[in-house]
Amino acid sequence: MAIHSLQDTTTLNNGVKMPWLGLGVWKVTEEGQVEKAVLSALEAGYRSIDTAAIYGNEEGVGRALRDSGIPRDQIFVTTKVWNSNQGYESTLAAFDESMQKLGLDYLDLYLIHWPVAGKYKDTWRALEKLYKDGKVRAIGVSNFHVHHLKDLLADAEAVPTVNQVEYHPLLSQEELRAFCREKKIQLEAWSPLMQGNLDHEVITQLAQKYGKSPAQIVLRWDLQNEVVTIPKSVTPARIAENADVFDFELSPDDMAALNGLNEDRRFGPDPDNFDF
Repeated sequence: MAIHSLQDTTTLNNGVKMPWLGLGVWKVTEEGQVEKAVLSALEAGYRSIDTAAIYGNEEGVGRALRDSGIPRDQIFVTTKVWNSNQGYESTLAAFDESMQKLGLDYLDLYLIHWPVAGKYKDTWRALEKLYKDGKVRAIGVSNFHVHHLKDLLADAEAVPTVNQVEYHPLLSQEELRAFCREKKIQLEAWSPLMQGNLDHEVITQLAQKYGKSPAQIVLRWDLQNEVVTIPKSVTPARIAENADVFDFELSPDDMAALNGLNEDRRFGPDPDNFDF
């Protein structure tokens, strides 16, 4: 699939279009910092912003969206329900709180942040209600392994549109990727840049070969593997650099070299073993 610009989109399993590349705002909590990052991204042409209740910056994201002057229907906004708010009624209440903070009257994508045992099915029923009520254009999950997805799908009315997971060359999650492709669940990468751990010989060599940064090589690899990606940055120059990945294409051999780097290595928690 050819992805040629920052405005290019993937079509989710319910027909909604989602940009391939967006801005993540995890851990961006300093006063005014998230507004600057979001405004920089929107000025650079980004049209997808990914936040979460636990990030503590939904209000700042909402301010930046309003201050940008860009029509609401041109920006794809994602947020997530946090673990302590999972369950049917508490998820509905958490959604209302997120919407109040964002200052929006509808959301583009709402995700279950982590697969909390014994709760994520009730949480999913709440998301299905929000979707039916027209408050969310698409619903999905985050950090779900194959076994979580199979368990959810056994009772779900709607198939998740997205599964946002840790994904990068050292953690390529091929089994999960294949399962999501089969079920038409769009895979999305968080921490695509391995939390800055890009000093790898293959990545460095490819950066020199293509005249790009190591980060740009990894982001291009994501896109050519048809994985939506949301690199985080608060620096305007880096935000622009992360988006400058549409003027080159990695060769099949170079894609194979990157695909071969997998070590099943996580920089974040394992969804089967998290305690928050």
